[in-house]
Amino acid sequence: MAIISPFRAWRYDPERVSLQQVVTQPYDKISPAMQDQYCQASPHNLVRIILGKRQPNDSESNNVYTRAAESFQNWRQSGILRRDPEPSIYRYSQSFAIPSPAGSQGSVRAERHGFIALGRLEQYSANIVFRHEQTLAKPKADRLDLLRANRAHFGQIFMLYGGGGKIDALLSSATPPQQAAEIEVTDEYDVVHRVWKISDPSVIASVQEQMREKKLIIADGHHRYETALTYRNERRATAETSSGIPAPYDSVMMTFVDMDPAGLVILPTHRLVFGLPSFSAAQFEADARKFFNVEQVDPGIDASRATAILKNAGHAGTALLAVTADRAFLLHTPKAIGTPIFGKFSLRQQSLDVVQLHKCLLEVALHISEEAVRNQDNVSYCRETAEALDQVRTGKVQIAFLMNPVRIEQVRDIAFAGEVLPQKSTDFYPKLLSGLTIYALD
Repeated sequence: MAIISPFRAWRYDPERVSLQQVVTQPYDKISPAMQDQYCQASPHNLVRIILGKRQPNDSESNNVYTRAAESFQNWRQSGILRRDPEPSIYRYSQSFAIPSPAGSQGSVRAERHGFIALGRLEQYSANIVFRHEQTLAKPKADRLDLLRANRAHFGQIFMLYGGGGKIDALLSSATPPQQAAEIEVTDEYDVVHRVWKISDPSVIASVQEQMREKKLIIADGHHRYETALTYRNERRATAETSSGIPAPYDSVMMTFVDMDPAGLVILPTHRLVFGLPSFSAAQFEADARKFFNVEQVDPGIDASRATAILKNAGHAGTALLAVTADRAFLLHTPKAIGTPIFGKFSLRQQSLDVVQLHKCLLEVALHISEEAVRNQDNVSYCRETAEALDQVRTGKVQIAFLMNPVRIEQVRDIAFAGEVLPQKSTDFYPKLLSGLTIYALD
């Protein structure tokens, strides 16, 4: 049973700040250069809370977390942030151009719809909330320290559900076209984000009832979700009494997106391999033939052609493009499914391109251990096909593996089976902005 609730969000006062200058991408997508740009944009930019700068003289009493808490308290007291007067849910739309293989914004535009509300935290074992990837300890420790200091959630967990577009239609009718969005900002990727506040109790009750039997899949925010679970358990352990009434820390802020309608875009994440002491393109080809049928491809292939080849070959199943400085190979028709190479992976997992790549090519053909992949010792990641090709042709990496994106049906089936994909398997685009709404637990 997925339990959602309205809440009184803290939001930036548009009369005090320019919203364009204070909201950010999710913390884990903020590069050092973006961090600097956000800091320069406004003294009230949310980056100062969610990803503050560390200082040489940081101490237990003065550090990124204590400074974040001080800023959050000051902004509320001074009116930079103000709290909505009534519990609400928030319709959220994102209008965007689907990125091209070259990394620029394409000509095809799409729109994704969802809504922001509180979602009850559930252990994975309850079979209500499902993950699709593993998490790492270090990011969770950082987010937990931030949550302990601020007792607030500044970004939303990106949740998927299957609803056939019914809830989207309900929320759209509750905010007719003539009703202007309360928030409208365009981010650095030319994505237009719009938010409408919905406080009608009957509409909220209908959404709650329709969501009650839904299963939820975490699209983005695995680390923050598990951090919120840990924090909830900490607070429960120190609570003097239990009234049976849900506490604020029992829920976390989520954006719920229907996985059925159009507008849900997953981009591929290509793998770049570097630092191998004895890499040989000829030896790699020989080893790859043990696991796939291998076809030679024009070594001067460009990003658009590479994407087209992958898309066409992917209709029949697994398809990977391996590109070195002077050679290129199309790998298809895997031969190792069902063999001990995959260990405890199910046949469903083994059929994924990304699992074939990791287990057969990275681990066996190139002798890169799981730990090395996890630590990014010899493998890095790249969204844009053109950038991946440039990296390998300029000698910055030894071999690039270009991939098709994982399909939403594969993510759904893997998650609902209680299984996971390798790290960096999905890139849901665009990201949810942080700072549109804030959920304070106190």
